[in-house]
Amino acid sequence: MNTISIDFNKTALVLIDLQKGIVAMPGGKEVVGRAVKLVELFRKNNGFISFVRVSFLDGKDSLKPETDQESAPSGTRPEGWDELVPELGVTDQDYVVTKRQWGAFFGTDLDVQLRRRGIDTIVLCGIATNIGVESTAREAFQHGYNQIFITDAMTTFSQEAHNASLQFIFPRIGKLRTTEEFLSQYNG
Repeated sequence: MNTISIDFNKTALVLIDLQKGIVAMPGGKEVVGRAVKLVELFRKNNGFISFVRVSFLDGKDSLKPETDQESAPSGTRPEGWDELVPELGVTDQDYVVTKRQWGAFFGTDLDVQLRRRGIDTIVLCGIATNIGVESTAREAFQHGYNQIFITDAMTTFSQEAHNASLQFIFPRIGKLRTTEEFLSQYNG
């Protein structure tokens, strides 16, 4: 495994859907704990952080294609389900992306904000590995970004689905590291 050297002027931390209504899933608390370590590293080095959340204005803006399996629970979501968890320490000065579908690029200004800052590398983590994280990763790859996937700072509904993304998709479009591997390889 080669060493990763991070230039915080050209690297962004992108955290997917670490919000109250999503992190309650099994493994979510551990993902948040590891994400906090990454946030602290990026804050310490004045790195750009993008907190991504999924939310809907009135429900009419959510995707509703015909599928064999329901992709999200229908009905009313509980109050505050789309609020980012307080452990992340999000402030009013932070960049928060609100998406209305799985990926963080489509229909948002994430790409514009990254490019205006000269960012060419994304450190990516969040929930769910094979849905929001993978969709964002595929979009980032198509936009030409280098990517580092923090494998233990993401989770999904089954170990099988998580492993499929880690084994078959992410190695083809970026580099995989655990939180500790990433933090120990940083050559600040």
